[in-house]
Amino acid sequence: MCGIIGYKGKDNVIEVLISGLKKLEYRGYDSAGIAVKGDTVQVIKSVGRISDLEEKVNNTKIIDTDMGIAHTRWATHGEVNEDNAHPHRVGKITLVHNGIIENAEELRNQLMSDGVVFNSNTDTEVIAALMNSYYENSMEDAIEKTINDLRGSYALGIICDDSDKLYAVRCQSPLILGISDNGTFITSDIGAILNYTNKYSLLGENEIVTIDNNGYKIIKNGKEVHRDVMTSDLTDEDNDLHGYSHYMLKEIMEEPVLVNNLINKYSNDLDKLPDLSKYDSIHIIGCGSAYYAGMIGKNLFEEDGIKVDCDVASEYRYRNIIYNDKTLVILISQSGETADTIAAMRKAMENNIDTLAIVNVDGSTIAREATYKVLIEAGREVAVATTKAYILQVLILSLLSYKLKPDNKYLSDLKKLPQQLNVLLDRTGYFKKLADSIYKRNDVFFIGRKIDYAICLEGSLKLKEVSYIHSDAYQAGELKHGTISLVEDGTVVFGIVTDDFIRDKTISNLEEAISRGAKAIYVGTENTKYDDQIIVPKVHSKLQPILVVPVLQIIAYYVALKRGCDIDKPKNLAKSVTVE
Repeated sequence: MCGIIGYKGKDNVIEVLISGLKKLEYRGYDSAGIAVKGDTVQVIKSVGRISDLEEKVNNTKIIDTDMGIAHTRWATHGEVNEDNAHPHRVGKITLVHNGIIENAEELRNQLMSDGVVFNSNTDTEVIAALMNSYYENSMEDAIEKTINDLRGSYALGIICDDSDKLYAVRCQSPLILGISDNGTFITSDIGAILNYTNKYSLLGENEIVTIDNNGYKIIKNGKEVHRDVMTSDLTDEDNDLHGYSHYMLKEIMEEPVLVNNLINKYSNDLDKLPDLSKYDSIHIIGCGSAYYAGMIGKNLFEEDGIKVDCDVASEYRYRNIIYNDKTLVILISQSGETADTIAAMRKAMENNIDTLAIVNVDGSTIAREATYKVLIEAGREVAVATTKAYILQVLILSLLSYKLKPDNKYLSDLKKLPQQLNVLLDRTGYFKKLADSIYKRNDVFFIGRKIDYAICLEGSLKLKEVSYIHSDAYQAGELKHGTISLVEDGTVVFGIVTDDFIRDKTISNLEEAISRGAKAIYVGTENTKYDDQIIVPKVHSKLQPILVVPVLQIIAYYVALKRGCDIDKPKNLAKSVTVE
């Protein structure tokens, strides 16, 4: 959520900032702004899209500058308007902020008692006012004193009227340092600067960065800190639509190749994956789609004879968890910066419990701090609604399960998977036809049992995320325990049926819905009498979800397309939720 880009250097500052903001659009936002510094500081803000801000900037005479900061905001404190948009300026301090300050109201009241007048409802303006109150001659001292007073998460890009330097600091919110021959960047996502550099350094918590014309310096507690300079494998090509109308569609269509890449990497060298055989209890933690991927994992590992709990990260951290010395906590996060998942990881680590990160971003907080890590190698996922990252998370869980209990059928089916995915995704004409029959409906239900229910959870989430149709997933046996009262003529009910053992029972539940007027869409591995059915190849049970979920993803895409939705940037959603 939200995005930061800052720069000091020889390149055109406005172009750097606007370009960076456009690359950060995928994170979700409702307003944006920039601040540049020359002899004075100039702030320009706008509600709406980056294009609205860009138009405003183009119609404004910009001061001569070699330094600036910019931000896309997703409202947490205060409504959506220009007063609440970033950057915020108080006295000599101008800054942008990602995160949430938990003691903002306490600090606001303290500052107001000292005569400070606030122009916004944001916690960010509180930070600026606090820093301004501490500023005398040294910005480093002012920043140090300010962060000592803050409770919560923050990534800050800071300009001071009296200084020609750019400053930054972070705690529990991502921020990296970009390094090029022409200048130095700060950004919450390296994708924002890839057309300028792929060199970067990771910042530790509460390390203060000072950037000038000679480069940068990192200090903590008054001592200089040295960080390795790394090279990102991503390129600006990852932002290219390559002819697709939306990133969501492009990323779904990338799944066969990415699945094939992971299969080639791990199928013949399982030693690259951690060995879970020494654990008798596994806790799987995630948020949203990552949690639903974890539900697939729960089903897989339980079939292997391991006791598994799957928890939403925001609940797990507050529970009284019972651990033993053979417990493993698996953390699933595309970004590796999901705030609640980080908190859950640290709870486990405080109890000396092993942790395994399944993440996409190497160098992210979860990847760095977990005991073990496995990268899903999805490349950059731009659409807010995850597709390819989810499938690769499930594939890694499947491979980990296979390593516990190898069998030849699994390996045989695994090698066929990419081609089978390709064939399924080629059926766009049929998926569009199904979308035509769904997009005007108000309610959609997904029902299934066991692992099919876990599939339903992600299918339902994907549809509601991008199309805004009310959608829910239920265990098929629970349908008649209340939910069936909502089924009426035309209600769409997806029946997910891939498990042979409970096929007849799920179909009987689907029939119950049909008898009350439901429009049934059957998704399974065997032909049936239903007019609307999607038949996927029958593969090893540990692999079956990888063929079913992409079908549900692409149907959700075409339903959203028919409804005219902003598919890559659904309302109110953010790509990486870095606040709790």
